[in-house]
Amino acid sequence: MSSRTAAGERANPGVLPQPLFSICLGLIVIGVVAFAGGLMRDPQTTWLAFHSNFIFFTMLACGGLALAAAYTIVGATWPGPYRRFAESFAAFIPVALVLGIVGIFGGEHLFDWQKNGAMHGKEAWLNKQRFYLMDIGLLAGMSLLAVAFIKASVRPTLRNLAEHGTGPAKTLAASWTAGWRGDEEERLAAKNRTSFLAPIIALTYGIGFAFFSFDQVMSMEQAWFSNLFGNFVCWGGILSAVAASAISGLASRGVPGFQGNITGSRQLDVGKMMFAFSIFWMYLFWSQYLVIYYGNLPEETFFVRDRLGDQFMIDKGYSAEAFAKSWQNWDFEWARLQTGYGWVSMAVWACNWLIPFWVLLGREPKKTPWIAGPVAGALLFGLWLERNLLIWPSVVKGEMLSWLGPIQIGIALGFGGLFLAVVLFYSRVFPTIAVTPED
Repeated sequence: MSSRTAAGERANPGVLPQPLFSICLGLIVIGVVAFAGGLMRDPQTTWLAFHSNFIFFTMLACGGLALAAAYTIVGATWPGPYRRFAESFAAFIPVALVLGIVGIFGGEHLFDWQKNGAMHGKEAWLNKQRFYLMDIGLLAGMSLLAVAFIKASVRPTLRNLAEHGTGPAKTLAASWTAGWRGDEEERLAAKNRTSFLAPIIALTYGIGFAFFSFDQVMSMEQAWFSNLFGNFVCWGGILSAVAASAISGLASRGVPGFQGNITGSRQLDVGKMMFAFSIFWMYLFWSQYLVIYYGNLPEETFFVRDRLGDQFMIDKGYSAEAFAKSWQNWDFEWARLQTGYGWVSMAVWACNWLIPFWVLLGREPKKTPWIAGPVAGALLFGLWLERNLLIWPSVVKGEMLSWLGPIQIGIALGFGGLFLAVVLFYSRVFPTIAVTPED
């Protein structure tokens, strides 16, 4: 990573970008209409689409907060505005809390154990009281941590805005700078406060949201279990936050206050993170897959078989039919990818590992906007598709395109519009944190 130190910072709120913000509001309307119409026509499809997008955007927001916390823990001075981008994603966490409460009403369409009862031995864990108290509690706790961390982080930048700003940004800045103790003392206090909160955030995300993933995703197939699964899902959240930060940086190069701060060295560093973190994502997947494959236990293999297809779980040479589907037969379309959600799995692998690895292997592509930007976009799409792949096959078996349809796309657009609207509103009105040389 580059050794460039952070420049002085001050708040520089701007107007909401148009027509982008209006487009976000339109997407929200589309999402609400698709959700309401879907509940009347096909409740199960609607709740599956809601849940897969809820998991993706919630983990993206929490991953952004965890990424900002990681920068604080290691004392990173190179990220500059990229730390602020990560913090802006965390502004969505309180919204995710509200969406999590809404999701309670769709539980019986998602979790077999809520409808038919928990399997023997899991009754103490898979019950609604424990399930929702713990998971909503985790979202509530992460929301409080997000507000406290962001407030402590941005407080030293807000004094001028509190004195000379206008509108809601001035009101918020005045509230967040009450009891001002001077610039230097405030910077030191902010550093101490964020340094205290950062490890708590990291532990809450790494441990608490691993259990959140066990509940919200793994328990959809209550017979299946994997100790590594929770951390695999959490790492996907961090990787999505890195990719979203890369896109935010490229999109902010012309925004007042950021000119000259989205530098080539910073783009290179974020490119390195995308490259390395995508490899680690694949490593976590492979570590999980390999032991399931060699263990060959029915309570483990069915989860992978439903997603990759039986071609990746087969005992080669076991029979003539098995041999036809083995690695020695390179009929890729028919022998390997037509069962389960095979083609979708290949698309996830391509977006999350193959493309980032081969395209970002050199130094120049990592800091070249027209290369790194599309790779970051592919990563975000691949991780969104992966969340669908984790959720849909648990309920809809063997229908490879079950996640694709008018209701599903409408709800996804609504979630995307809501997330982007929250990030824009926070970063432009409450307020933009511009990285600028100190006067």
